[in-house]
Amino acid sequence: MHIVLNAQLLSTESTYRGAGVSNYSRHLLAALGKLAQSGVTDHRFTAFVHTRDFAAPGITLRVGPARLERPAARILWEQTVLPRALAGADVVHGLVNVLPLATATPGVVTVHDLSFLRLPGHFPPLKRAYLAALCRWSVARAAQVIAVGPQTAADLARFFGVDAARLHTIPNGVDARFTPADAAHVAAFRRAKGLPDRYWLYLGTLEPRKNLPLLLDAFARSRQSGEDAALHLVLAGGRGWGDAAIFDRVAALGLQDVVHFPGFVPDAELPDWYRAAAGFVYPSRFEGFGLPVLEAMACGTPVVCSAAPGVREVAGRAALHAPPEDVAAWAAALSLLAGQPALRAALRQAGLERAQGFTWRATAEQTLAVYEKAAGSGE
Repeated sequence: MHIVLNAQLLSTESTYRGAGVSNYSRHLLAALGKLAQSGVTDHRFTAFVHTRDFAAPGITLRVGPARLERPAARILWEQTVLPRALAGADVVHGLVNVLPLATATPGVVTVHDLSFLRLPGHFPPLKRAYLAALCRWSVARAAQVIAVGPQTAADLARFFGVDAARLHTIPNGVDARFTPADAAHVAAFRRAKGLPDRYWLYLGTLEPRKNLPLLLDAFARSRQSGEDAALHLVLAGGRGWGDAAIFDRVAALGLQDVVHFPGFVPDAELPDWYRAAAGFVYPSRFEGFGLPVLEAMACGTPVVCSAAPGVREVAGRAALHAPPEDVAAWAAALSLLAGQPALRAALRQAGLERAQGFTWRATAEQTLAVYEKAAGSGE
């Protein structure tokens, strides 16, 4: 069987383009390639990308022009050029919410979340309209649909009426390099980056959906207790739309000396940023799958995260949870974690055990089964 994958949102840039759904694309292609190389499957894989410095042994890459990183060019390519390139393919997989519509090739689409429907005010109007329309049409056209978590699966049934026979919940994995490190390595990393001895870490795009003004309010309140007074806050990630409110809140709260913005963190450095933190904080209002929470737990970093379903599903009981709109609850959780070494140790161990249940190999194996079901849908 020949499977074609649309991976045009895969990026190796050291910007927000290299995070989120790009991580899913990179890791799934790498895991599928390993299965092909090891003989677990004899299926052939071809992935369309525009990034020239990406490699996935076991996958045939067809590299398109760099202009396909621009949304308008990519959308046009997906619906005009890609359908003509599917001759001989048995299945086409849209890795991020969208399928080519003008083709008879059975399709699989992965939907990461329906935040553009759940939180419409957090998206520019034109982007929201495009995402909603193309995702709806793609899901309707798909032979099989993959949701990255139970929340997304429930939303697909609710908003788009996807029936259970076509819907599969397949979680993301966590890469094997996300592991704890010894104290000397962690201390050396802090010195190299000029980081404070103790800090809370947030990692993700700086945008309204991530709820960072609330985190800043909670951080300011928690610093009034003795346990939190020495802790800094590091907000790491690329700048997104609507991020001015975050910087304005820092200034209004007088936190300029204790809140740090290192910018986008290159993929190779991610484990060390997690390891060096006293705790990982993730207050997002809505996620399809809270991958940074999983990565932090795999590195042995205790987590305080939102009680929003897509985040809670990942963390389970291995983290402290607080409602995404409750400043007092967040401040209390930060103070609790800062002041109780035994709690930090317990969450560290629980997080390590929880993270072991998520691997990219398992994601790839389950995805293979969906391909086979899609290929047989027309029989």
